[in-house]
Amino acid sequence: MEGTDSVDLRTTYLGLQLSSPIVASAGPLTRDLAGAKALADAGVGAVVLPSLFEEEIIAEEVGLSFALEAGSEHFAEALDYFPTVSNFTSEADRYLELLEEIKKAVRVPVIASLNASSTGGWVRYAKLLEEAGADALELNVYRVPTNPELTAAQVEEVDLALVKNVCAGVSLPVAVKLSPYYSAMAGFAARVVAAGASGLVLFNRFYQPDLDLETMDVVSKVELSRTWEMRLPLRWIAILRPQLGAGLSLAATSGIHTGSDVVKVLAVGADVAMMTSAILHSGPRHVSVVESELRSWLAEHDYTSVAQLRGSVSQATSLDASAFERANYLKTLHSWTTAEHLVPGPD
Repeated sequence: MEGTDSVDLRTTYLGLQLSSPIVASAGPLTRDLAGAKALADAGVGAVVLPSLFEEEIIAEEVGLSFALEAGSEHFAEALDYFPTVSNFTSEADRYLELLEEIKKAVRVPVIASLNASSTGGWVRYAKLLEEAGADALELNVYRVPTNPELTAAQVEEVDLALVKNVCAGVSLPVAVKLSPYYSAMAGFAARVVAAGASGLVLFNRFYQPDLDLETMDVVSKVELSRTWEMRLPLRWIAILRPQLGAGLSLAATSGIHTGSDVVKVLAVGADVAMMTSAILHSGPRHVSVVESELRSWLAEHDYTSVAQLRGSVSQATSLDASAFERANYLKTLHSWTTAEHLVPGPD
């Protein structure tokens, strides 16, 4: 379409200048060098690597230690046959090598992701990722508090402490990927920013367990997101953008599949739109399709840039700010017209 090439898609996220607001979030394609290169070639503004999990590193180290010590308590001679481990490559080593390889291979910012289980682990591995050349760091706060003796306030304090320690321990910009389950989301988000976070990623999409009814086993299944799941981050970004200020980076993730989806999250104040499921479903080339749809919409509606669109429909600027809050609940309920949805019976 005439005029679409002149639309400026540049955006700033975590202080990084991106050529596009479409970001490849953590997924199978971003943990592979070829996949990351294909995504960069397709036009993503940045690549987010999958999380480095501290539990995987610990489990690997424990397994190695167990294997080396097996039998040594029975045969003293076994001590002479311990294999050398000087060349042992750990999960952390492999992750750091991948980060360095991708950094050399692509021209877009590379954001490392970290999920640790101890405060010391968060800081230690964050420093390693910084040294390996990550442009920014995403803290993936993924845990399900199941102890009934823990209060919401105690859980929040633990999370805030780790954010503060990591942000103080590295010079990289840090984004925190939150779940939507905090009891006072707006207040907690503000405290995360006060703890040093440069950005928020909304929201962490937990994979829920299922049951196999034949074996009665708990099974893990990956379900790709659907567009309707975008409504939750859409709502909260619209609410948080005017409250937390333009200086904070906000990323929308979950349910973003099309150019129209990207338009919506940018309009409520997101700096970037992160995609995984759509890319897994349609391949890296889908990024260029979404970018084309975004350019076309902007040109058709007389927007010259992403910056001009951003935040134009946040809670502060919307003609009906209550649409993002409780008042919209009644409107939604009353929007369902029973007569329109009745299934005709047989004549």
